Amino acid sequence: MMATTFTHTNIRREDLPEGDEINMCEAMDRLFQKFENQGMEKGKREEKQNTLKEQLKVKLGILSSSLENQLTNTSLEKLNELTLNIFNVTSEEDVLKIIN
Repeated sequence: MMATTFTHTNIRREDLPEGDEINMCEAMDRLFQKFENQGMEKGKREEKQNTLKEQLKVKLGILSSSLENQLTNTSLEKLNELTLNIFNVTSEEDVLKIIN
């Protein structure tokens, strides 16, 4: 449980590999890898959002703040789907059909 205290995370007993002991170096490596993966995923999503917003502004003109907000809150999976269908988009309604 020292790992929980030091890392300010919620490590549960059932998550421990064997009994109640864990190699602290291994635990820290896993924790850092998890944070790195989360950061990379967040970065990919934000970059995709920004690129799509710029492309849609070129294609449609002005984007409503409502659509911009929805794009900000859309999953990476839906953003990827929108990317694949960008040439079929002619209106904000088309975008909404894809991301909702």
